[in-house]
Amino acid sequence: MEKRVRDSYSEQVQILTQANINGYNRLFGGQLMEWIDIVAAVVARRHSGRNVTTAVVDTLTFQAPAYPNDTLNVCGYITYVGRTSMEVCVKTYVESLDGTKELINTAYLVMVALDENEKPTEVPRLMLETDEERKEWEAAERRVRLRKKRNRENY
Repeated sequence: MEKRVRDSYSEQVQILTQANINGYNRLFGGQLMEWIDIVAAVVARRHSGRNVTTAVVDTLTFQAPAYPNDTLNVCGYITYVGRTSMEVCVKTYVESLDGTKELINTAYLVMVALDENEKPTEVPRLMLETDEERKEWEAAERRVRLRKKRNRENY
């Protein structure tokens, strides 16, 4: 069975409050990391139809700050699937009141689908429909090779 990228696309919207802000009056990075992990899990659950666990946070790049009362869009989509794993890209934007969006964070996470015994289980293949989706897949293949190389070097 195959699923399309758009079948599992997920988005979470937040208005930043003081509870989300650090001592520098900016979004607390750990809070954003939690929201990213949740969105990635929803994407992976929608793709796999299974419970999932986070295996790797491969890249997490903070590109710009967010401030109190900003509207945040945390958007996730599948970029690559292996046998039991799925790479999810999560992009975070600050949305201004006129609707324009500024990218402030990009993250890539690897999620693993779990069976009823919490063991890794196979996931549906990914149907690539656009040139952008194919470019994402190719970039993900490079990241998979780099992760495998890093793992070999670290153990």
